Amino acid sequence: MMKFFKLKKFHNEEDGAVTVDWVVLTAAVVGLGAAALTLVSKKTGVLTTNIGSYLTGVEITTNF
Repeated sequence: MMKFFKLKKFHNEEDGAVTVDWVVLTAAVVGLGAAALTLVSKKTGVLTTNIGSYLTGVEITTNF
């Protein structure tokens, strides 16, 4: 009878299921963050090149 009680208690325990949920949610957040980082880094590379080209053509004059 004691063995059956322990097995029933183990079956009703939900701590492991909550851990699996958090692992899945954390993996999704990390994946979305990596995707956003990839998109932003591609666009900033183009923007940096455009700013560099513009600044190369700018002439600075001083009037003292």
